[in-house]
Amino acid sequence: SMQNILFIIHAAPYGDEHFFSALRLALQLQEQHKSAVNIRLFLMSDAVTGALARQAPAEGYHLQQMLEILTAQGAQIKLCKTCTNARGISELAFVEGVEIGTLAELADWTIEADKVLNF
Repeated sequence: SMQNILFIIHAAPYGDEHFFSALRLALQLQEQHKSAVNIRLFLMSDAVTGALARQAPAEGYHLQQMLEILTAQGAQIKLCKTCTNARGISELAFVEGVEIGTLAELADWTIEADKVLNF
């Protein structure tokens, strides 16, 4: 049967590897158990900046590419509206497939989740 797995990511996209680790695990779950998992990611706090389009990190991992693969494979990714507003980025371009969401949606996703992972 299908498992609903919710990732709540607070960590800033760069500086440490929490955000990157969350995306790695989400991708691995999709790859390894594609017919058995429904992946949802809700980005809060500084994590919302990781979904901005056209980022070009000087080195290391490419978060935009990872987010695009996740959404292309059916993951739902939403950004905390309060958090994007607070950072003045609500009107900017986000990675394709990523949408702004609400705390009410996160509450629903939490109730529907079989597992909630926090990063």
